[in-house]
Amino acid sequence: MKVIVSAAEKQFINSAIASGKRLDGRDTYDYRKVRITYGTERGCCEVQVGETRVLAQTSCEVVKPSGARPSEGMLHINLELSPMASPTFEPGRMSSFGVELNRLLERSVRESKAVDTESLCIVVGVKVWQVRVDLHALNFDGNLLDCSSIAAIASLHHFRRPEVTVSGEQVTIHSLEDREPVALSIHHMPICVTFAFFQEGKYLLVDPSDREESVMDGTMVVCMNIHRELCTVQMTGSMLLLKDQLSRCCQIAIVKVSEITEVIKSALANDAQARKEGRKHGFAESKVSSRITTGHMEEQTIPIKKEVDGSGSEDEMEDEEEEEEANGEEKNQNGSDVKIDSPGVGTIGEGLRNTWGVPTEDSDDNGQDTIMEEKATTEADDKRGGNKSCQKNL
Repeated sequence: MKVIVSAAEKQFINSAIASGKRLDGRDTYDYRKVRITYGTERGCCEVQVGETRVLAQTSCEVVKPSGARPSEGMLHINLELSPMASPTFEPGRMSSFGVELNRLLERSVRESKAVDTESLCIVVGVKVWQVRVDLHALNFDGNLLDCSSIAAIASLHHFRRPEVTVSGEQVTIHSLEDREPVALSIHHMPICVTFAFFQEGKYLLVDPSDREESVMDGTMVVCMNIHRELCTVQMTGSMLLLKDQLSRCCQIAIVKVSEITEVIKSALANDAQARKEGRKHGFAESKVSSRITTGHMEEQTIPIKKEVDGSGSEDEMEDEEEEEEANGEEKNQNGSDVKIDSPGVGTIGEGLRNTWGVPTEDSDDNGQDTIMEEKATTEADDKRGGNKSCQKNL
């Protein structure tokens, strides 16, 4: 899945690759850091390659075998691409990119006979175990296939199925408390290594990022185990490669597969040791907690009124009521509109004069006095104006 980049970005990335440099500072054959974290439940793990993250969960159930292979169990691998990982992934519909990844995972893990399917048989032609590996892409930063293949293998190695006993025609599946669960029989660890080619195969990179995938001409996927057994090889793109280039890619894949296999074994050993010693393990313990700055407030004392219980005397209760009444009177003297008649009760507007819509006698008298004063002032002004006009006429 290619990320949309501008023409200037494409030119810059190609020029950097031509000069032997990469955007994240890696060398040509450097692989990003691989981190594997196991959850508390068996078969649950999270794999992180750089910023690409995939969550894997392995489960099993008893089903009827197929008619072509009645003595073999079943193994299914499904990779789900959600918009949570990248906005380029469409929800509810499997794209051609997702179909290609699922087919490659099926070929690299199931068809390479990494898991012994005959050991999954319970009763020939009647009941077998069906093992299912569900992969969920959490974040996409390039090279999703390699991260998914590592997650699938790590989850299968960590998974445990319930113990089964068969007596005649009766099949008993024991719970995890009754008997210790059984690990899957896995022959080898197939690991995918992706190579990206640029400028018609002139330049080669290992473990491309999302930006590098957007400008590459094609890819070559080499699936191999630590025993140097070639499981799957697939090429995409329109470029032509030489025999020496294919041989060089296989030699590089041998080194990378051995390094990744050691990482998986180390993660399995650490998880087994933590479970044996009873130490904390899981996703919550593996996440690095970061501290953020927070506001600091000094301690303050808050006065709390003591509740009066049966042990208190009546004199103390009366003293408290008198203090509350005195505080209420002080508030009224300061001009407050709230008068406290009793502790905890207040009346708004009590004792004031009501002038809402109904004129009182005092207001009528005051209004008449105001009108008489205005008339007297007007008559005096008129007399003064008349005297002035007479003087002018004389």
